[in-house]
Amino acid sequence: MTQVTRLWPLLTATHRYDKSISTWQRGHGVRIEAPILAYLIETRQGRILYDVGCDYSKLHDPARRARWYDPQAFPMGAPEMTEEQRLPAHFARLGLSPADIDLVFLGHLHFDHAGGLCEVCGAEVHVHADELAAARAQADEAYFADDFAGDYRWKVQRGEYELLPGVRAIETPGHTAGHMSLLIELPKGKPVILAGDAADLQENLDQEIAPGSLWQAREDLAIASIRKLKALAGETGGELWPNHDMAFYQGLKRFPEYHS
Repeated sequence: MTQVTRLWPLLTATHRYDKSISTWQRGHGVRIEAPILAYLIETRQGRILYDVGCDYSKLHDPARRARWYDPQAFPMGAPEMTEEQRLPAHFARLGLSPADIDLVFLGHLHFDHAGGLCEVCGAEVHVHADELAAARAQADEAYFADDFAGDYRWKVQRGEYELLPGVRAIETPGHTAGHMSLLIELPKGKPVILAGDAADLQENLDQEIAPGSLWQAREDLAIASIRKLKALAGETGGELWPNHDMAFYQGLKRFPEYHS
């Protein structure tokens, strides 16, 4: 029986960029606006956070912004993030603090998914071993080294596993070496499968298009992960949620409303 009670999508920032970043070898010259999301999962055994968004200080401190978002070195550009979109602000609206987060599950370690670790530094942090190795080796420019260089409570994992009843980690490499998605069994509604960046857009799922950024150009690995997620959705009757699709996000319940 699932231990999950509620699920909140949290909008932590928005990012405008070339669509080809989300769709492999298509969409060049088309600008899209993408949500940067985290997901708060309340369970009877504690609170889980899937992804943590960006590091606010890198976006708002001029020196740090110049260091990490130098347009010459990082042409993707900087997201837009307000004080109200920071994780502690979301938590406060629910009467919580960062200390109330028990476990952080990172789908991968790119800057827009792992940068906010500094906001929840007391929680146990789950990440795939291959992902942490790729990040530390700076496998691509979207890994910001100091996002994951702090004194965090790492729990490095391999394979698929159950975090607790009703929450299961799913291996979906391709976008990055150790990318992980998450299956969440809700108490009343359909299961939710958080694709993470295995599928930025609904288009990635519908047309089986790999993300535009790939680990070692492994398009085959990324498409296999998309097909795996679609098969899982079929087997479980679950809803498969893409991660950076603004139209899809706008169809979800708005914080502080929740899915259950």
